[in-house]
Amino acid sequence: MAGTGKGTTTLTHLGVEGRADMVDVGEKAITERTATASGVVTMEPETLKIILDGNAKKGDVIGTARIAGIMAAKRTHDLIPLCHPLLLNKVSVDIEPDDALPGLRVSATVRVSGKTGVEMEALTAVSVACLTIYDMAKALEKGMVISDIRLLKKTGGKSGDWRSGEA
Repeated sequence: MAGTGKGTTTLTHLGVEGRADMVDVGEKAITERTATASGVVTMEPETLKIILDGNAKKGDVIGTARIAGIMAAKRTHDLIPLCHPLLLNKVSVDIEPDDALPGLRVSATVRVSGKTGVEMEALTAVSVACLTIYDMAKALEKGMVISDIRLLKKTGGKSGDWRSGEA
């Protein structure tokens, strides 16, 4: 929806005839923008131990997932219709074990100096990192669950800063 999400009801990617359109950002100011997203892959404790010990048959699960997330953020415009190609300043993907899940917590922060935000890039980075974890460990456990992928915060742009109540 257009605006800050505080009750606005117009969609920015729909033209007057209801046709999907890419938003024209040509007149927008270049500002520093960041977005952070997160997600979780839950698994059996034994699966987590094998991943952390570096004994998965496909190799370094966490390192490969981190690279996959970074690559995905850079290719978001190829994956999500109507996203603008962006020259990203920074993409960081962090993957931390959580024995309480048990599983892995994935977060991604993306930064750009540009005319449009990077929320989709952060969400795509997390999604693909989680999918890569699943792919690399599915021989160990097919019942892993990918969940809780969400935007935690964003800064910059006309709508200003936003933070999830859970961030």
